[in-house]
Amino acid sequence: MDGNPMTKHVGSCLCGTVRFEVHGDFDSFYLCHCEYCQKDTGSAHAANLFSQSAKLTWLAGVDAVTSFTLPDTRHNKSFCRSCGSALPSTQLTDLLVVPAGCLDTEVSVLPTAHIFTSSRAAWDAAIGDVPEFEGLPE
Repeated sequence: MDGNPMTKHVGSCLCGTVRFEVHGDFDSFYLCHCEYCQKDTGSAHAANLFSQSAKLTWLAGVDAVTSFTLPDTRHNKSFCRSCGSALPSTQLTDLLVVPAGCLDTEVSVLPTAHIFTSSRAAWDAAIGDVPEFEGLPE
């Protein structure tokens, strides 16, 4: 370590039952377009941060954290059993996976890459051409 304070990220689930801290840096930030990530996010892709060295500390609600691993795959999702929010997963040995959207602190790194783009949703390609609104359109 170079003497700099370790990076700390804070996060929580939607209902606030689960709270956590991640101490350390993320190695990569992938936007995954695989069919499994589309199913478990209900969106075009998952946005996950990965670290082999960061440490996860549960601050509250660890008993509400549950995980699902799709049989015969490495695909895993941890989530709050009260509200269903995606949460950090340590199911893969020596790899912390943190859904970017569950962090309450700003994610200061840009995505490393889009992955599994061969499975990209057809409607995702035109997203840049869709009108934008700051809130719900009237």
